[in-house]
Amino acid sequence: MWFKNLYFFAFTRPFEWSEQDLEKHLGEHLFTPCGSTEMSHFGWVNALGKNGSSTVHSVNGNHLLCARKEEKILPAPVIKEMLEEKIALLEREQSRGATKKEKEQFKEDIIFELLPRAFSRVTDTHAYINPEHNIIVINTSSRSKAEDFLALLRKVLGTLPVTSVSPEKAPDEMMTDWLTEHNIGENFQLGLEAEFHALGDDGAVVRVKNQELDSDEIKAHLDAEKFVVKLALEWDDAMSFILCDDLAIKRVKFFDVIHEQNEDIDKDDILARLDADFALMAGEINRFIHDLLAEFSVKTTDYLEK
Repeated sequence: MWFKNLYFFAFTRPFEWSEQDLEKHLGEHLFTPCGSTEMSHFGWVNALGKNGSSTVHSVNGNHLLCARKEEKILPAPVIKEMLEEKIALLEREQSRGATKKEKEQFKEDIIFELLPRAFSRVTDTHAYINPEHNIIVINTSSRSKAEDFLALLRKVLGTLPVTSVSPEKAPDEMMTDWLTEHNIGENFQLGLEAEFHALGDDGAVVRVKNQELDSDEIKAHLDAEKFVVKLALEWDDAMSFILCDDLAIKRVKFFDVIHEQNEDIDKDDILARLDADFALMAGEINRFIHDLLAEFSVKTTDYLEK
């Protein structure tokens, strides 16, 4: 239940779907397993997995959703080898090279032949919507998977007016300033990890780990006009994370002091514990996003159309 990576987006129009509206729309696009000749399926499952009974689980104004994707795995080298065999056979039998169209048809036939025997990879992606804070937060380390989630939600709702948060001062500039000017907000503390890039496509890349970020060694990289693209931080004695230059939040780790707040809940009551953990986590993430964007002098509500 605890999110480990965050991509968050702001709504450009108020999110006005109720829990019941969401559940109705998601129920029309539930996940079903792939058929024997299908490459992939993408749909909605119970928000709390086997312990839940609905596609939407709402606590304190946070609506939890879960999208499941099944993809058939077909090794590219196997397809390539079979394709080369078919092309070679045609060349021997007809004494000519295969056309582009024939190669494409061969490849389609091979994939169709292999699909019933292919292994499947199933992944679940959780996210929650908080209309009051005007955000949707997706638990993934991949922007493309975050975009896929948004696309599926847009498909079922008919519209999903969201945008990436784009502060006036770019995140890489701000993170570099935090190290050079030591002006990071009081709720944030520097960690021991960072990644620096020099200007230019062929510029140097430097990664440091277990390194004090206010040391002379780090200052030398900054003096050499390298800028920060990833930075380890801690927030409000509640969690640690890596901030990236696209405002993605990676490797989120909530501290024990947060987890311990729900220790009094009976562990045998799985549903109650999941409910409490989600409420606690979403509340902390909402506060965190507010504090983080305050460093950039923006709020998620700034993106609402006037």
